[in-house]
Amino acid sequence: MESRVKVRFVVEGLGEAEGEFARFLSPRTVDGLLRKLPVDGRAALWKEEVYFKVPFEMGAEKPKSKVDTGAIAFWPVGSAICVFYGKTQPYSPVNLLGNITKNLDLFKSVKEGQHISLTHL
Repeated sequence: MESRVKVRFVVEGLGEAEGEFARFLSPRTVDGLLRKLPVDGRAALWKEEVYFKVPFEMGAEKPKSKVDTGAIAFWPVGSAICVFYGKTQPYSPVNLLGNITKNLDLFKSVKEGQHISLTHL
């Protein structure tokens, strides 16, 4: 099994961003989500974060209350994938998945309700 897996976010009408999941951050969460890909949903916004609900459930795994800009995380409470494009901290603890590696600025333009998909690269 690869320890890092490249992923792609596609935002309807805006473009694409690339990221990387790192298994060591939250192994069960990363593996479980990778088995579900592709997933998609409608964007929701909170401060400098874009998130979308996905058909996947997982409890807290090495939960973090602070994340770096560019972090990709899973929010157990909301069953959602989160992308932190600014200095925002999670509403409640998240399971870190990895980071955006290309085109983080894309998420600054996302509007509430826009369609987002997440796939293997």
